[in-house]
Amino acid sequence: MNSEKTYILAIESSCDDTAAAVLCNNVVLSNVIAAQKVHAEYGGVVPELASRAHQQNIVPVVHQAILKAGIDKRDLNAIAFTRGPGLMGSLLVGTSFAKSLALGLNIPLIEVNHMQAHILAHYIKEDGFNMPPFPFLAMTISGGHTQIVRVNSYFNMTVLGETIDDAVGEAFDKSGKILGLGYPAGPQIDKLARSGNPKAFKFTKPKVEGLNFSFSGLKTAILYFVQKETKQNPDFVSQHLNDICASIQYTIIQILIDKLKLATNETGITHVAIGGGVSANSGIRKAIKDGEQKYGWTTYIPKFEYTTDNAAMIGIAGYLKFLEGNFSNQNVMANSRLKI
Repeated sequence: MNSEKTYILAIESSCDDTAAAVLCNNVVLSNVIAAQKVHAEYGGVVPELASRAHQQNIVPVVHQAILKAGIDKRDLNAIAFTRGPGLMGSLLVGTSFAKSLALGLNIPLIEVNHMQAHILAHYIKEDGFNMPPFPFLAMTISGGHTQIVRVNSYFNMTVLGETIDDAVGEAFDKSGKILGLGYPAGPQIDKLARSGNPKAFKFTKPKVEGLNFSFSGLKTAILYFVQKETKQNPDFVSQHLNDICASIQYTIIQILIDKLKLATNETGITHVAIGGGVSANSGIRKAIKDGEQKYGWTTYIPKFEYTTDNAAMIGIAGYLKFLEGNFSNQNVMANSRLKI
């Protein structure tokens, strides 16, 4: 099925970023993202506004990706797109566009699971980045998901544990909101935490059986802590912001690492990879890397630009499906709750 050069156009529209990429085999030729600033004033993504912005952005973003790749649209061998999970309105824009373009160009259509793509981003060919061998454990951490996945092959994956309430990205954003930080708060907490003391304040880690996660209790504990301290000292947050952020981040990282340690012990698998938007967090990246010395892991951390939602990861998943001849038909529908 594979020709010498296979060109895949990939489209990602699961949340609030409109993204398009072109890959030649497993090499990224272009990776274009149009972010939506409109959501910041609302403190979170507004689905209706997101889908409208995707409609405005998708044509110029796809055009730019093809232009930057230095190819003609007639050179494309297939179009890959995010089928789910994600916001339904946003997914519909990308799905409809991909189906129409594939039909117009008379080339195959390839549906991609967004969460699988975060994991498969490790198979994009990049100098200085190794590809994990099978089987390995992947921890996917984002605004909407927190999972530990056993990866047996490209498309044979089993979720071993996941959050029973908030995702880790929500924990960062909701904590940030309590502290008066803007949206998204995760990158701000990460930045402030670098000059704070991670052990200044102690937050109780939730007790959850097995490999599942819970973050809602931590958010409540942080809220009560801030309310109590600001009652005694109205300037408490501003005076101790770096230490509070460092302590919150430290607690979240400990929760993630504890579960990952349990997963490696239970499975005997020591190849560990991370993916998803929150894996851009510098503290998490360091803690995973430190696991090599502390726990004997071999770790895989993707290139920064392939952590947050992007189309290059959709493209590599699409290319791997292309090699298998695993195509979709024109009846395929977006699925906001698509499982791995």
